[in-house]
Amino acid sequence: MGEQITALRARACAAHRDGKLAEARAGYAAFLAQVPDDAGIWSNLGALFRAGAQHDLALQSQERAYRLNPDDKGIANNLANILSDLGQYDRVIALRERILARDPADHNQKAMLGKALRGAGRYGEAIAALEKAIPQHPGEHELKIQLALTQLADRRYAAGFRTYDIRWQTGELTPRKTSLPKWDGGPLDGKSVLVLPEQGFGDAVTFARFIPVLRRFNPARILLLCEKPLMRLMQDVQGPDWIGPEVPTGGADVWTNMMDLPPLHFDHDKAVPPPTRLHVPADSRARAKAIVAPHKSRFKIGVVWCGSVTYRGNAFRSFHHSQFHALLDIPDVQMFSLYKGPELAAFQQDGTNALIVDAAGTDRDFADCAAMMQEMDLIITSCTATCHVAGSLGVPTWTLLHWDAFWLWQHLGADSPWYPNMRLIRQSRPRDWDGVFAKVRTRLLARLADWKKERRA
Repeated sequence: MGEQITALRARACAAHRDGKLAEARAGYAAFLAQVPDDAGIWSNLGALFRAGAQHDLALQSQERAYRLNPDDKGIANNLANILSDLGQYDRVIALRERILARDPADHNQKAMLGKALRGAGRYGEAIAALEKAIPQHPGEHELKIQLALTQLADRRYAAGFRTYDIRWQTGELTPRKTSLPKWDGGPLDGKSVLVLPEQGFGDAVTFARFIPVLRRFNPARILLLCEKPLMRLMQDVQGPDWIGPEVPTGGADVWTNMMDLPPLHFDHDKAVPPPTRLHVPADSRARAKAIVAPHKSRFKIGVVWCGSVTYRGNAFRSFHHSQFHALLDIPDVQMFSLYKGPELAAFQQDGTNALIVDAAGTDRDFADCAAMMQEMDLIITSCTATCHVAGSLGVPTWTLLHWDAFWLWQHLGADSPWYPNMRLIRQSRPRDWDGVFAKVRTRLLARLADWKKERRA
């Protein structure tokens, strides 16, 4: 290569390292136009596309890199990463095993192999591989995270939640700061214990069902810290003597994380406890009834298409609101959006809100959302906090799942022990939301036929 081309390559790589992604992308494009056989730059470009959620372009770039240099470990790893994102687990497993054959000490490949085996639904193989690797690399936390998620997906709940203790050592979660000592799991006689939520709103709703297990340890009081958007909804949660958004001064002797409680239950009872009991205030119910009143004669469906956009897996678990357009022509149906977040702007800008009522844009909190759910004949939602609220309320719910869903749902089946009223509708192949909505339409037509019979009876 000439000096100018070499300098262009160096500048593009430097821009990438410095986080100047637009500059790096332009530099890579200019370089590859002149040097199309540089496998390393194709792989760099693929990594850049992947970081920007441009998954198809990332895959094409990594495929080109791998064809040019299939023996380069970094290139093979980058291809495996994007293939894993896109659910092509057979190829991922083959690539990871090929890398490990050449470098048996690569702990990251062992962790990602376990992840791929789990993604393929091969839980037993994944657990065996990860349990073998952990003693070989005792300080590598990713191996234990992958083991925990696989144990949980395989419904080995007591072991899985205990393994999941490693989450605080990965650097991805920020522990709350408190001067209280952490509860050691011993008797609580005469002591007050503070339960701290962690991660998302949906996790708080899902795992609050385990708070009553603390009563076995004879605490004086149980206090639950609750974020404000959930405060009114959580007032009827079983177990706590106090619920609030701020730790009361002198209010507790020790603290524990909410997700430290499940193994205490599963040590004695293998059955998943009933969903969290929620509170729907009267003013929220009145607001919901007023919104649905003009449509009271129709079959009412609450819909949600997106979770938190800051969650790194949101691009795959969520879908575009226009997917619900496939249901708009069904007579006697009125849909109501229960989504509140940044994706609401697109829903409004393209006029979908004229056909699907925006029932959540002015929600004050999750209690308002819950009240709307209780007015619905059916909830159809992506895997996000609203599905856990709907499941806990016991309203009929169809949760739409991508190919590698949250461990709670496993990889097969239409039912879940976590929410007996809920039905799971899954992608048959990665990223096929059209196929999911074809199933939804068929099932909805059948449900409507039953609804009409019930109304005539």
